[in-house]
Amino acid sequence: IRGEREPQLDAAFLDAMRALLRDAALDAAFKALVLELPDERELAEHLTSVHPQRIHGVREVMLAQLARELRDDWAGAYDAHRPRGAYRSDAMSAGPRALANRCLAMLCLDAARSGDTLWPGRAYQLVKDAGNMTERLGALAALVHSHAELADRALAHFHARFQHDDLVIDKWFALQATMPERADGRAFARVKQLMQHADFKLDNPNRARSLIQSFCRDNPAAFHRADAGGYVFWADAVREIDGFNSQLAARMARVMDRWAHLAEPQRAAAREALSRVAAKAELSAGVREIVERALAQG
Repeated sequence: IRGEREPQLDAAFLDAMRALLRDAALDAAFKALVLELPDERELAEHLTSVHPQRIHGVREVMLAQLARELRDDWAGAYDAHRPRGAYRSDAMSAGPRALANRCLAMLCLDAARSGDTLWPGRAYQLVKDAGNMTERLGALAALVHSHAELADRALAHFHARFQHDDLVIDKWFALQATMPERADGRAFARVKQLMQHADFKLDNPNRARSLIQSFCRDNPAAFHRADAGGYVFWADAVREIDGFNSQLAARMARVMDRWAHLAEPQRAAAREALSRVAAKAELSAGVREIVERALAQG
């Protein structure tokens, strides 16, 4: 991430992950955790000058390589661990479900590169027919996060089926808010579109967290845009929410705690957004303390 060379996972790492995936003696839940690359927020914490798009780009290249190089092993592990029989909530059953979800996500990611329709098709079928929510959401995430052609159809089917279950629809919003950004800005555009959705209410704390906070906190490349659109979106949301729910606004304001570590041009744009929030005359004491403390960093 600090350098300019093309990011590549070396052969030793790939061999280690392949051996781990094939090792029948290892716990499935452990495998699922080890096979997940560190997220972008965690990587940023190790850097003094943070380039969110660079972090995202490096991680996406490595994910694609891991998906491609281990494709046959992902497929074998998925078939070995996919749920069979009635749903069980014990830890022994949760591990295989987690590993199956990890495998399906990687298979759909590789399918997006190769044009293969098998794994996105299987994921879509699971969105419709899975016997438990963990498997169903895992399949939906695999489609959405790989930008599969079937993703929108799967999202519509999922929403139609669970539209009366508020907690599940919160997850539906959050899943789309964390869709990896592409050069076309599709993830950010989708979040702004979802703000107009009939089921989105800004004064519903869980719904606002699921969409706005998930986007600003958990989708760094889409949020820290070079055009500052993400910061304008954040500032508008914090200022408006503070008018009726200062605790929620304060929680969202904390998204910018590490703004001073950003590289330019994001650093200057983030400071401007913080200053805009701080300039609101009727700002609550909690939000004012957070943004003024943040501004004092640089």
